[in-house]
Order: sequence, then structure tokens, then C-alpha cells
Amino acid sequence: MALAVSLIPWSPQVAAQTTLKAPRAVEWKNFLGVNAQFQYFDPDIYQKQMTQLDALGLNWVRLTLHWFIIEPEQGAFQFSELDAAMAAMKSHGYNTVAYLVGSPPFASSAPAGTPSSDQYPPTDFKLFASRMVTLAQRYPQVSTWQVWNEPNIIWRPKEDPAAYYQMLSTTADAIRTQVPGKAIATAGVAYFGQMHSTPGLMLDALLGQGLAGQNIIAAYHPYTQFPEGDDAAAQDFLLRGNAMNSDLHGKGVTQVWATEWGWSSYDGPKEMQALIGVDGQADYTLRRLALMSAMDYQRIFLFNLSDLDQRTTPRDQHYGLLDLNGEPKPVYNALKNFLTVTGPALQPADAPSSSNAPADLYNITWTRNDGAHVWMFWSASGQSLQLPGVTQATLFDPLTGTQTTLSDSTTITVPLKTSLQLLVWTP
Repeated sequence: MALAVSLIPWSPQVAAQTTLKAPRAVEWKNFLGVNAQFQYFDPDIYQKQMTQLDALGLNWVRLTLHWFIIEPEQGAFQFSELDAAMAAMKSHGYNTVAYLVGSPPFASSAPAGTPSSDQYPPTDFKLFASRMVTLAQRYPQVSTWQVWNEPNIIWRPKEDPAAYYQMLSTTADAIRTQVPGKAIATAGVAYFGQMHSTPGLMLDALLGQGLAGQNIIAAYHPYTQFPEGDDAAAQDFLLRGNAMNSDLHGKGVTQVWATEWGWSSYDGPKEMQALIGVDGQADYTLRRLALMSAMDYQRIFLFNLSDLDQRTTPRDQHYGLLDLNGEPKPVYNALKNFLTVTGPALQPADAPSSSNAPADLYNITWTRNDGAHVWMFWSASGQSLQLPGVTQATLFDPLTGTQTTLSDSTTITVPLKTSLQLLVWTP
């Protein structure tokens, strides 16, 4: 996982009111997934994690697999923990995406004695492909296999789109030949695919080599400082995400997934991102989820289901919806409140007419299965607005779990916050 480095505070001086209408219906259990690392926890903890995930009504899981842990020495496979975790996942009926990353010493292209040799690609892409075939045969429950992770920033000594495309193609061909019926995805490229020392974006480079004709899912990791972007005043997440998705779909890629996104609740020492704490994590996550639900993604995966232990950096230890003991953090409770209000599925709807709306109002409108309208909205500058013709509605604050009835004989007045709120009414 990665995070952009610019630190520009959210300014109310956005270009215009931002009203989004989704291109299609959203069913949360098929649209929103989570990243997980079940096999690195004790079984009693990961069973607790799974129970908490089930309570959200979500079903897609993206599982991290480290080659250097599974096969530390050539031919000496360590499958016991992974076997147990996979069996538990199967019992819960999860739709599973798994990615393999990290060259073991015997396969790494790193010069002898080089630190972080796992971040170097393997010397033999056919060997890597054979290991992914072994995994696909051993774990038939995995529906989608993703090839490596973030090669645009974690591929030493420097990124190499041509070499990565060769590894991707070699692996896709091997899996399709020996384990037919499995979907293949590119590595989730960090951010929007920017590379350290090569101009352009990695997914664009892969398109130039024929990606769109390979029936491969394109994936990236749109981490930004704020839900609206690194420069939220410029709405750069919307600009970059919409441009990326439009380009990929326009050139023939049918599936575009955001296989990681999220924020850490860590308290320092500061590592690239601003320190936002557990409450900021909950706030940012819901705002971003609302935006992404109305964009042209086919599937998105929060990073992460659980906090991680000291094998990762202080920042990376605290991306979880749950703590290390499997207990809910504020972000989990806020997400559960959000999903309870929206219900399991939503249909796109037109935004309600409003008066006195601030220029920086973000809003997305849906229709629930019961016919009620759900309006997702927030503003950095506005105090309130009116909805002419709406005389009664219920206002929900998913961060606090509270709800308020709003009523008026002609038009209700809706208070605004910088955090996401949900307004529900029956037309």
C-alpha cells in the first residue's frame, strides 16, 4: 500500500457544486470488498474478523500472499496456516481475490546481499507463473488471481512496464491453460499509476502493450491525502479517477477495480500522510466511499479489514476497520451505520432541488429497494440548505449513529457538516 505525499488542506474554494449520479446500481456485497491477511493471525482472531465482516453484509475479500513466506526455500512450501485460513474463508462463502508478491531469495533478481531482495522481480517469470498455478489449483475457491502488487513503485531497481507486462502475460497464459475459468487482474498499481523514474502512467504503458485485448481486470490504488484528493479544492481525485476509468474503459478494458484505498488512524511518527486519528479515518472513509460508489468502478476494496502488527510500519499498522483483537474501530461502526441506512442495494436517482446550496456541496442521490430516496452529502463551508417540496425526512449521521426527524409544512432546512450525512425521505 502507498500514500501520496502532498499535504494540502481541504479548502471550500472548489470549482463548482459537485453533484454526482452513478452510472449504474450498486449492490454493496458485490461492489465493496476488503483487504485481509487472515493467515497471519491466530484462528480465533481471524474467525472473529470474519464474523465482523459478515455483520457488514459484505462478501468480497482480497487476500495478500507473500511468495517468500509460502516458499522460503525452493520446493519447501509452507501451506499450513494458509490452508486453514482458506478453509475458514470457504466456510463463510467469500468471493476471493488473491495476489502473489515478493520474490524469495532463490528466485529474486536482486544482486547477492541486497537488502529488500523480495522487492526485486523474479529472474524467471515462468517460475513465478508456475507458483501461481500451484496456488490456483490448491485453492479453487479463489475466483480472481492478481499478479504482483504495486510494481510501479515496488519493483527494484526501477519500475519496468515492459517486463511487468511480460510477467503478467506469462502468468495469465499459464493459469488459463492449467486452471481455466479464473479471472486475472493486473497488479494494483499505486496511486493512479505514476512511476518513480519513467514518464506517464503504468496502466497506460500496459495498454500500449496490448492489455485491453487480454481480458484482464485493470486495478489501481487511488490513495490520496483527503477523500476529495491530494488537492481537494481542485477535486483531483474525481478528475484523476474519472479520467483513468474513462481511458481504460474507452480502450476496451471492461473491468476496472480499485483494489486498495483507505486511511490509517495511526498517531505517528508522521509518515507521508497527515495524522487524522480514528475519527478522521471514519470520516474520510465514508466520504470516499460515497464518491467511489458514483464513479465507473466495477469493484473496490478497502484497505484494510484489520490493523496489522509490528511487522509493518507504524502507519501501516492502523488501516483496519478492526483492531488487532478483532474489535470494531470507529470506522467500522460508521460503515455499519452507513450500510444499515442505505440498505443492501441502491439505484441511481436525480439530486433533489435545493436552495442556498454552497458551492462546495458534494452530493449523490440514490433510491433504496423500498422506494425511499437516500441523499449523501457534505460541505466544508455551508451551514444549511433548503429542499423545496420535501416536507419530512430523516437525517442520519453515520459517524455518531444518531438520527433526527426534519419536518416543515413547505420545505425542510437541512444542516450541513464537513462529514457525510444521509437524508432519507419517501417521494
